[in-house]
Amino acid sequence: MKTRDVLETTEAEVFVEGDLDRELKGAISGDLLSFIMAEAQEGWLWITIHTHINAAAVAVLKEVPFILATSGRTPDKALTERCATEGITLAVTGFSSYDAAGVLWEAGLKRPS
Repeated sequence: MKTRDVLETTEAEVFVEGDLDRELKGAISGDLLSFIMAEAQEGWLWITIHTHINAAAVAVLKEVPFILATSGRTPDKALTERCATEGITLAVTGFSSYDAAGVLWEAGLKRPS
């Protein structure tokens, strides 16, 4: 699934536009930064409620190209600026993390085995 497909499926508002044609390799949902640092893989979508600068640091570390903030949470200016600098797509959906993961799973974006 491409980044643009995730945006459409989750009805997300784009705050930083990265590569919308990038094919995502999988997805992870989580809010514990240490869990994401341990489990996320390069090229995955990250579904989270985090909207602060630390989310960008983790995304850069794990080479995550897309942060999808959920529950309508507005990203901090520092996060938006860092994502723009790093080329990370940053978007916000009104869906909860649970619902966003569910609709994306049904649309075909799965976590690789």
